[in-house]
Amino acid sequence: MWAAWRRWGRRERALLWCVLVAAWEAAWGQLRYSLPEEMPKGSFVGDVAKDLGLDLPALRHRGVRIVDRGRTQYFALHGKTGHLVTAERIDREQLCRLVEKCVLRCEVIVEGEMQVHGIEVEITDINDNAPSFREPEKELRMSETTAPGWRFPLAEALDPDAGSNSVRRYELSGDEHFSLAVQAGPGGEQRPELVLAKALDREEAAFHELVLRASDGGEPSRTGTARIRVAVLDANDNAPVFSQAEYAVRVPEDVPVGSVLVTLTATDADEGMNGHVKYSLKKTKDTASDRFQVDAEAGVITLLQSLDFEEGDSYELEMQAEDGGGLYDTAKVAITVTDVNDNAPELTVTSQLSAISEDAPSGTVVALLHVQDRDSGANGEVRCSIAERLPFRLEKTFEDYYRVVTAEELDREKVSEYNVTVRAADGGSPSLWSSAVLALRVLDVNDNAPVFAEARYSARLPENNAAGALVLTVRAADADWGQNARVRYRLSEGRVRGAPLSSYVSVQAETGALYALRSFDYEEVREVGLWVRAEDGGAPALSSNVSVRLVIVDENDNAPQVLYPPPAPAPGAGWAGVELAPRSAEPGALVAKVVAVDADAGQNAWLSYELAKATEPGLFRVGLHSGEVRTARFPLARDAARQSLVVVVKDHGRPALSATATLTVVLAESVAELLSELGSAAAAPGEPAGSLTRWLVVAVAAVSCLFLAFLLLLLALRLRRWRRSQLLAAGSGALRGVPASHFVGIDGVRAFLHSYSHEVSLTADSRKSQLRLSGGSCCDTLPARPPPAEPAPLLGEDPAGARRADPAAAPLEQEAHGPVLGPGLFNIFVNDRDSGIECTLCKLVGAVDSLEGRDAIQRDRDSLEDWTVRTS
Repeated sequence: MWAAWRRWGRRERALLWCVLVAAWEAAWGQLRYSLPEEMPKGSFVGDVAKDLGLDLPALRHRGVRIVDRGRTQYFALHGKTGHLVTAERIDREQLCRLVEKCVLRCEVIVEGEMQVHGIEVEITDINDNAPSFREPEKELRMSETTAPGWRFPLAEALDPDAGSNSVRRYELSGDEHFSLAVQAGPGGEQRPELVLAKALDREEAAFHELVLRASDGGEPSRTGTARIRVAVLDANDNAPVFSQAEYAVRVPEDVPVGSVLVTLTATDADEGMNGHVKYSLKKTKDTASDRFQVDAEAGVITLLQSLDFEEGDSYELEMQAEDGGGLYDTAKVAITVTDVNDNAPELTVTSQLSAISEDAPSGTVVALLHVQDRDSGANGEVRCSIAERLPFRLEKTFEDYYRVVTAEELDREKVSEYNVTVRAADGGSPSLWSSAVLALRVLDVNDNAPVFAEARYSARLPENNAAGALVLTVRAADADWGQNARVRYRLSEGRVRGAPLSSYVSVQAETGALYALRSFDYEEVREVGLWVRAEDGGAPALSSNVSVRLVIVDENDNAPQVLYPPPAPAPGAGWAGVELAPRSAEPGALVAKVVAVDADAGQNAWLSYELAKATEPGLFRVGLHSGEVRTARFPLARDAARQSLVVVVKDHGRPALSATATLTVVLAESVAELLSELGSAAAAPGEPAGSLTRWLVVAVAAVSCLFLAFLLLLLALRLRRWRRSQLLAAGSGALRGVPASHFVGIDGVRAFLHSYSHEVSLTADSRKSQLRLSGGSCCDTLPARPPPAEPAPLLGEDPAGARRADPAAAPLEQEAHGPVLGPGLFNIFVNDRDSGIECTLCKLVGAVDSLEGRDAIQRDRDSLEDWTVRTS
């Protein structure tokens, strides 16, 4: 009972150990199963899903599959049950002829989790093969002089089965002269020997028929037989002898077919037929007889079939040398096959990704590889590497499995596709290698904003353009792909002259073309600055801006505008502008100046003056660029007193635009002559004589009043003489009192307005006549502004009620109402009203004649001019 308890305890301990070993192997991903050979296709091997803890519904979604290491697929995985089943009928003797324990290996790959689990299936032997003899019939020759007890080796029976299913016993039947003895070989195999139990007598029996039976240990037992025929010969007292009991030879597996492996040598002391030795292959294992051949006469062993180290690394041959008398000797030949690096590594891609996002983190698995080499030793040691400098690396996982993972972050804009070449090379010399190419596409992520082709854009647009004209096209490129690289354009918010920017220009969203929505006027808008935004189609979208400068180019669309002389009034309303020129004026004397401006810019605003028409050709000339009207020669007595000049003002545009100015120049030596000429001109033919008288009375009264005002002004001038030295420098008295309005800037250029001296300037309109005796200055070029709408106020008149008798107000009045061609010393106004003629000032000419004379006025002229400059 105690012994039974101890036996039960050993069984439990063995079971426990088995459970622990199975649990340990399962934990490390190694499953072991056992399966008898010759099972039909589809036979159950093991429950892989249960042993690996995989859910049945998830098997199909995880991509679980079986990979066999061999060339033939022996196992398959049932998708619905998760069972490992056979895919082919397995013959142990065919797979493992030289291996005692036959184990097939395969792997379970879970692609969804990138995991590998090894499976080992041991193929157990069944008694499906009967023992057999290589030679079903064997003939032995024995001399009748052979002593009893002599042993003759017999051929062993071969059984491809293993273990107890192989040959276990031999039996001999047929004759009392012979018995059977079985010897144990060095490897535990049984070697049958024929033992001569009773002396032979050829005369009694020349032949003996024997039957050798071999039985295996299977259930049921299988047997095989060989017939042995013993021929009794006459006496032969010398048997052949091999030169050595065992021959050992090493040959590489790539030795050519037909090569001589070894030469056997055996000698026999007998002569004649009894000394003639023949060689034969007595005993072989497996298929050695199919690979090797022995020359019976020469004893040369040659190769019939090519060797393969991976199929068999050693062979044992038992050779026999037999003489003509039936005596023989045996020797062992051991052939060792050495490995040659004749198998390149086999690289298999078991699982891989076809695309990966460029923002995938480093270490992302992209492929699972398996590598194996059928060679052994250094020839079978495989090293894997990635052939090029790529952002990937190899990691070894389970046995001969490798993972290809990313070594750094990817950038699709630099490389959009990778062809990763994995190379597997063995350690042979020379080394053999194989490779596998992994095609991997990098998926785009919106990580690049659009980039404009230029840092900033500028364009020139002529004014008066057509609405909808193309200004320029901006271009932005996005390094991304697909929708992430689709660029759309739009304008940033802005205003131009108080109006929205979108009312002036627009941008085409797809092409980036910038269009003008309205016609531009250079005089209103000279430059437009805006921003264009480029935005891609990613989520979230990325954008960038670029500045665009639109320069409006001036065109000659404005004709020159004459500021002086003013436009001619209606016929019969008075004089438009009268200038006084003494008949004693020398050639080159300044008579008048035509002042004009142009609203354009640049060349379109450059003005030139030309005398188009004159009453007396050759008497006057006009400065080409200054517009100054000067005498060209001395006036003659025959020249008419009134000269009418038409001056054409042209700009330099293409085409050129022009304007005309009409001047009336009176040739007179005094104001009286001037007024007389004006009176005669005012009296139209057929006008009543009373009307002319009224004009003369008014003129005399005006001159008288002016003379009285002159006396008062002269007295004030003497009192303020001491101030003149402070205001006017000794060397620049002509510049100190020049008003600021004489310095005018056109297009950013500050021009100094030159002063000119005039004798008399007379202007008139329909209601007022103004006479100015000039001793001051006139500007070269005047500001681009229209002439004043109202005439200058009368001397002493206060139209606003706030500037009465204020001399300091004169410069302000000139600045407000435009330039005055020379500050006037005396003014004459004649107001023509419906009720009659009102004389506001007395006539200057008569008053002058009643004074000390023209010489007295000439002496005080300088003082009067200085005072006039200061008061104007």
